[in-house]
Amino acid sequence: MTLWNGSFPFYSGTNACFPFDTTWAIIISIFLSMLATFIIILPGIRGRRRLFWFLRVVMGLFVGAVVLTIQFTRDWETGWVRANTSYKSFSRALVHVDVGLHIGLTGLNITLVGNPVDQLNETINYNEHFAWSFDADYDQGYGEGLEKGLPSPILYVAEKFTTQSPCGVHRQYRISGHYVSLTLWMAFCTWLISILLFSMPILLYGGYMLLLTAVLMLFSLLFFFTARNTPKCPIQFGPASLETDYGGSFWLTLATGLLCLLLGLGVIGLNSRQPEKLKLVFDLAEGRGEEEKGWDKSYLPAQPSCSAQDVLMVPLGELCQVTATRL
Repeated sequence: MTLWNGSFPFYSGTNACFPFDTTWAIIISIFLSMLATFIIILPGIRGRRRLFWFLRVVMGLFVGAVVLTIQFTRDWETGWVRANTSYKSFSRALVHVDVGLHIGLTGLNITLVGNPVDQLNETINYNEHFAWSFDADYDQGYGEGLEKGLPSPILYVAEKFTTQSPCGVHRQYRISGHYVSLTLWMAFCTWLISILLFSMPILLYGGYMLLLTAVLMLFSLLFFFTARNTPKCPIQFGPASLETDYGGSFWLTLATGLLCLLLGLGVIGLNSRQPEKLKLVFDLAEGRGEEEKGWDKSYLPAQPSCSAQDVLMVPLGELCQVTATRL
C-alpha cells in the first residue's frame, strides 16, 4: 500500500543535507574569537616583538583548533559516484543521483543528491549519519533507517558496514576510530602543556612537548591507515563503482603533524646552538639581559665614613688585606 504518488506512508519525509556540522562550527568560532581578542591587543605591543608575538599566537591557535576539530569531522575518507539506480524498494523507477560516502572516527555519512534534485515529484537531497562509536549501536541505526524507509542507495551502502555484512569492515573501522580519537586527545593535552611551558617560559621542554604532539598526531594516522587498507566489498551501482580515498581531515592532520614536528625540532635546535635567537623570538633577550646586569652589580657605594656606625663597603674586586691593631 502506497500513498502520495508512490511514497511509503511510514516515511516521515526527506532528511535534508545540512551544510555543516554544528560541533566543529562552534569550536572554530571559539578559536576565531580568541584570535580576534589577541588581534585587539596587538597594537599595544611595540617594535619587532609584535610580529613574533602574533606568529606565536596564530601558530598555537591553529594547532589547537585542528587537533580539536578533527575529532568531530566526518571526512577522513570520502568517495563519490554518479549513477542511475533505483530510488525505492519494490519500485522500478530509476533516478540519476550522486552518491557520497564520508567516513569519520565515530561513524559514517551517506549523501544522496539528485541530478537534478527534483525527480519523481520529490526532492532528492539526503545526508544520513550512522554511528559506530562505543556508545552507539550501528546495527540499531541501520534498522531504524529500514523502518523509516530510506532510499535504497543509502541502505545499500550502509549495509556494507553492518556487523553481519560479509565485508567484515565494521570492527576494523570502529576500533581504529576509537584509538585515533584517543591518540588525538593525548595530542591536545600535550599541545596545552607546550603552550604553558612556552609562556612560563621553559622553552626547551616546550619544544619537547610540541615534538610529542607531532608524534602523537602522526601516530594516529597509522591507526586509520590500518583500517583504510583492509579488504573491502565493492559498492556497485550498475556499471559505476563507489571508491573512497583519504579525505580532508586525514591530510590536514598530516600537515599539522609535520608542522608541529618542524617547530619542535626548530625550538630544540635553536636552544642548543643559538639560544640568543630563540630568546629573541620569545621576547626574552632584552629583559633577561637587563636582569643579569642587575644581578652583576652586587656592590654598594664605596665612600668611607668617619662615623663609627657606618660600614665600609667596596666592590668585591677591590678588597685588600687590612691589619688590625688592638688599642
